[in-house]
Amino acid sequence: MSIPGPVTPASDGINLSDQDFEAIAKFAYKHFGLAMSPSKKPLVSSRLSRKLRKQNIRVFKDYLKRLEGPNADQERSELLSLLTTNVTQFFREPHHFETMRNDVLPPLIEKAKKGGRVRIWSAGCSIGQEPYTIAAVLHDMCPDADRYDIKILGTDIDPVVVRTAEEAQYPREDFDGIPKTYKIQLEPGSKPETARIPQHLRKKVTFGVLNLIEPFPFKGKFDAIFCRNVAIYFDNPTQQKVWQAFQRVLNPGGYLFIGHSERMSGPAAQYMKTVGITTYVNTPG
Repeated sequence: MSIPGPVTPASDGINLSDQDFEAIAKFAYKHFGLAMSPSKKPLVSSRLSRKLRKQNIRVFKDYLKRLEGPNADQERSELLSLLTTNVTQFFREPHHFETMRNDVLPPLIEKAKKGGRVRIWSAGCSIGQEPYTIAAVLHDMCPDADRYDIKILGTDIDPVVVRTAEEAQYPREDFDGIPKTYKIQLEPGSKPETARIPQHLRKKVTFGVLNLIEPFPFKGKFDAIFCRNVAIYFDNPTQQKVWQAFQRVLNPGGYLFIGHSERMSGPAAQYMKTVGITTYVNTPG
């Protein structure tokens, strides 16, 4: 997930005052953790103006009321989709998946074969290509993984992208980034230009909607967490809270993979040891 750069607003007669922008920015920070500087005002004005024109809303203040109204959940979801752009691909930042193959999964697979529990979380999974990549690596290394207690969770704050992830259907060119060694036999999509992740990989992943700035609902802990190119769009205090929350739900020796522009900071940094490019291991004292 990322917040795109500023654009020139459309000339449609809908004015976004500084006060209105500040109210929207505060709302986005409170509910989504998005830190939006004044430079984002043209972006917000442009994207929301198109939406409000369709809804016959002439001033932003009326829209702000809707965000607290009876259809608030849907309105908030649509606002989040308007303010963010989901950028993802299969095997993005491939060094992380090499670490998964070489260092993370071998002992976890052995643990599972001995009756242990293994959990891997793709946090901020967008339209699902990251958790399906994890599933592909797991299946390649352990084709009978379904026999063991190994589960992959994919979550995102945006219900729209979570539904897309569950569909597991993408343009055929999106699959070009998958190394041929994985020999993934794609299923036909609903259109000739699309294809679908095969069922044996789909059933390895469970998806859900989750807001990273709220308390995590998990009872058990994770052996590996991917959260890449999400925290960079939080301010520093929010980042530190998220890092702490991840550290608490990681097993000792568990791995955390973050984005190439992100760095560990705050209280969690004393426990999270760097072991590779934007790769950390939980080493609680």
